[in-house]
Amino acid sequence: MFKGPLIWPQPPDQPRFAYETVLRSPADIAKKETAKEQLIRDLSGAAAVSSVPAFEKPSSIAARNGRIYVIDTGTNSIIVFDVPRRKLYRFGQRQPGALVKPAGLALDKEMNVYVADTKQRRVLVYDSLGLFLRTLGSPDDLERPTGVAVSRDGERIYVIDRSDNESDHHQVVVYGKNGDKIKVIGSRGIGDGQFNVPLQGTVAPDGTLYVLDSGNFRVQAFDRDGNFLNAFGRVGANLGNLARPRGIAVDDEGNVYVSDASFNNIQIFKPDGQLLLTIGRAASKSNPGQFGLINGVAVDETGRIYAVDQYFNKVEVFRRLSDAEGQQMLQKAE
Repeated sequence: MFKGPLIWPQPPDQPRFAYETVLRSPADIAKKETAKEQLIRDLSGAAAVSSVPAFEKPSSIAARNGRIYVIDTGTNSIIVFDVPRRKLYRFGQRQPGALVKPAGLALDKEMNVYVADTKQRRVLVYDSLGLFLRTLGSPDDLERPTGVAVSRDGERIYVIDRSDNESDHHQVVVYGKNGDKIKVIGSRGIGDGQFNVPLQGTVAPDGTLYVLDSGNFRVQAFDRDGNFLNAFGRVGANLGNLARPRGIAVDDEGNVYVSDASFNNIQIFKPDGQLLLTIGRAASKSNPGQFGLINGVAVDETGRIYAVDQYFNKVEVFRRLSDAEGQQMLQKAE
């Protein structure tokens, strides 16, 4: 049984992250009741905040400013954990802006939400509260969009299009802020700048685009103009290898986070591909830091990591530790 705190890496190395909490339902972000408040609620007959899971099959995730956005493929909607307001809401189920098969999402600096829809073959854009704004792309440009990434300045929107297994259009389609198509990056293949079943993407603070090239078991990096920079990763069963990569994110320092559903962990790499740390492991029971089928991963401006687990129907949160906190935990462990 979990007695915490769980930390990564384990001593004698200095801890860098600690398990913080799990998100499943409105109760996980609700204000904790005092004994008096609970008594008043009981006497009045008011319902308690629901602890029923908010999603049926969570997949991709994005987070910033205390809002955590999760795609729920079970209801084809976006679930939002609004931590500052202690509220949970959903959007994407009503016209205009109804989602059919959402697959990937991203946020821009204005907290607009971009959602790639594989069935509609376009990207739907909403404001931070879920008000539908516009669409990007069309079936003329996209065959099977599974991911979307937005540059920090909002001037470039990258749509990851994995197409189908018979198509050569495994690529990234680039749009400008106004929705105009700028260019296409890549084609089907194993060479530099080519893709085999690309799934997700993310943009670093310096504008570098990282694409999760899952069928080639690697991450590829491109500059703002789509020029190939470097790649890292290969298929294998060792730390630093990839077997079933599912999600990708980048932090404010440019480190790259990749979730792998075979290892059921998150691997953290430097921009050049050097492995820094792994978090989590496979398990048959849902305990902190243990996953049954990990999927999307996100990192917010505080350095917190958010990991989606489809099998255990949860989002786990890991807090980045300061050097002082890490040293204190290391001293306690000794």
